[in-house]
Amino acid sequence: MRRADRLFQIIQVLRRHRGPVTADVIAEELETSKRTIYRDIADLMGQQVPIRGEAGVGYVLEGGYDLPPLMLTPDEIEAAVLGAQWVMGQGDPELARAAQDLVAKIAVAVPERLRPMILEPATRAAKNWKALPDRLDMAQARRCIHGGRKIRLTYRDEQEQETCRTIWPFAIGYHDTVRLLVAWCELRNDFRSFRTDRVAVAEFLDDRYPERPAALRPAGGNSARRRASACGT
Repeated sequence: MRRADRLFQIIQVLRRHRGPVTADVIAEELETSKRTIYRDIADLMGQQVPIRGEAGVGYVLEGGYDLPPLMLTPDEIEAAVLGAQWVMGQGDPELARAAQDLVAKIAVAVPERLRPMILEPATRAAKNWKALPDRLDMAQARRCIHGGRKIRLTYRDEQEQETCRTIWPFAIGYHDTVRLLVAWCELRNDFRSFRTDRVAVAEFLDDRYPERPAALRPAGGNSARRRASACGT
């Protein structure tokens, strides 16, 4: 690996991790020595890249630093295109259109030599024709999650019995044939997953719930996975 490429990859490794990353971890990923990593990080610091830390403890890339846009490697381009293909086939209509726009923007912005990787990709994600239709405005549901706002649902269970729920949505799970809206349910006083094809009526409220969505995700995600088969019961 060229030194310039290695310096770029060190920054990428640090950007990917939220906590300190040791030289051992970086050296193993880049298949080089710790001594080389120490020297490269010292050079990056000398170039005013805001890396904080020290040998033996770990390094963190401080916020506010960014690289020029779309300095993408071929593997990163393939990953982005494959992910966009999956969203086109599995996502709700608004996300599918956004994925198409994303691919078009990348195709315009990357160097000419990399454009065939986007226009003629080697990898393909198949469309899932068995996906059940949403009975919920998914774009509006995502806006409620970002804004920390409640949703009032009329929800049908497997026995077609309806209940009215006021929920605090914080995540959407995209599965092969169904989508799950993961939320804190005021009726059950617990975390629940709601299949979007079983929503009869949805009212998007202006009321905000007291927790941040990010604060609910760790506990709620584990609980929702355990109860996913119940899907909102």
